[in-house]
Amino acid sequence: MKNIKYILLCTASFAFLSCNDIEDVDQEEIIIEEQVDLTAGTADFSTYVSIGNSLTAGFTDNALFIASQENSMPNMLSQKFALAGGGSFVQPLMNDNYGGVAVGGTRILEPRLVFDGSGPAALESLIGDVTVTTDLLVNNPTGPFNNLGVPGAKSFHLLAPGYGNLANVSLGLANPYFVRMTGATPDASVLELALAQSPSFVSLWIGSNDVLGYALSGGDGSDEITPLDGDVGVGFNATYATIIGALAASGAQGVAANIPDITSIPHFTTVPYNPLDPTDATFGAQIATLNGVFGQLNQVFAFLQVSERSIVFSETEASAVVVKDETLVDLSAEITAVLNASTTFPTFVESFGLPAAAASIVANLFGVVYGQARQATADDLFVLPSSSIIGEINTEAYSFFVSQGLSETLAAQFSVEGVSYPLDDKWVLLPSEQEEIATAISAFNSTIEASVTQAGFAFVDVNSILNQLANGGVTSEDYILTSNLVTGGAFSLDGVHPTAKGYAFLANEFLTAIDETYDSNFEASGSLLDLLEYPTNYAAVLE
Repeated sequence: MKNIKYILLCTASFAFLSCNDIEDVDQEEIIIEEQVDLTAGTADFSTYVSIGNSLTAGFTDNALFIASQENSMPNMLSQKFALAGGGSFVQPLMNDNYGGVAVGGTRILEPRLVFDGSGPAALESLIGDVTVTTDLLVNNPTGPFNNLGVPGAKSFHLLAPGYGNLANVSLGLANPYFVRMTGATPDASVLELALAQSPSFVSLWIGSNDVLGYALSGGDGSDEITPLDGDVGVGFNATYATIIGALAASGAQGVAANIPDITSIPHFTTVPYNPLDPTDATFGAQIATLNGVFGQLNQVFAFLQVSERSIVFSETEASAVVVKDETLVDLSAEITAVLNASTTFPTFVESFGLPAAAASIVANLFGVVYGQARQATADDLFVLPSSSIIGEINTEAYSFFVSQGLSETLAAQFSVEGVSYPLDDKWVLLPSEQEEIATAISAFNSTIEASVTQAGFAFVDVNSILNQLANGGVTSEDYILTSNLVTGGAFSLDGVHPTAKGYAFLANEFLTAIDETYDSNFEASGSLLDLLEYPTNYAAVLE
């Protein structure tokens, strides 16, 4: 603890006053803080190795680039460790500040996002075309690397041989970022490269991608949650225990973190469920027509006793988008049958300039399109990219409608994403999908905490920390961080990864956890990171 001395000063005017009378004394309390020297306690930081994914690589604004790597959390930690006996810390730096990766001049990963004054935008939309100079064929850096954070890595990828082999990239079996780290041993695993350095101290933060991939894809099944049970390299439990067990068995000390509640990050909380504004000229002018169309469908829903699926757009308030809910019973056949049996439906079809004979075709289209449709509620979460497609024409739906005999004008009217055409599952996390994610995170975090405790490592409860950010924010050194996109300061423009300031905040949490376990005194000695020294945004043009 800091030693504090209190000095009481007596100030008086010697010409007229004395300090004898207490009422005549002007008292001022001055606090002098004695600086405490930094100590590593029982920790040995001489050879520090960081293992993880994009969160430890320094990924931000949807890319990895030199400036972001220099502000990676492990690099920040290494700078503090260096003050307490730590050695050098080598990172696999990218070749530019654009971000993106190429193979033989062909771009395979895109440059970073930038702020265009209103929101996230592609770098090239502001500064024009750029040449991505990080090329897997010509300029991979030379290791060994202390920062083995691999963007996109899941838990089992840390054990996977060939995950850094260039020949496997085109097969989808290797990670371009890890290819840049393996050098002369392309089939070495991340864990093997870490252990080969005989680390004295490690940081391990892995597991977010084991659920994040599922969430980013809207739970559409294209990227499943890693199973909890199963063999090493498959199931999360056995895989995580193997990784941390191997690190502890090597004699390394360490710190590890759990998985945050990813559904509370701005990637899933920024886009509202009801963005359709009646004052918007384009949408507002269509409300009457849309309600007329959906009025036909709502009558069918009422007949089928599922009135909760009714779709109505307000002329005075913001309306919810229309989504496809795969958890609903598919009523495609029933909708088609009811409309075909309707004596008034042919007249409705004629109101759109179609012949009455087309009623059966339109009835079938209604069934196909709206069989599992409903309007969104506040319980639904929308992925950040959905903001750019809501209200746009779904080209596949448009082509399908044209093929069914609708005019180009009608096909366009019935293909508006989230308005006349339900948003696909990849754009929305349904409550049931959110529950799957929450269940997995809870189970994974139980495994992580138990394994970390058994290894004797320091533990960082990032899950609780993120919940604080999402529920009012946190104050650090008079700076308030929240989880709001752009304005909150904690999260970068991709809505998933922290800003440099956010990484600095997390680094301080790691340092205080290390203090608690290894009796170091980064906090008490005033050696934590100053958040004011780190940016929340990177300029479009960086040196």
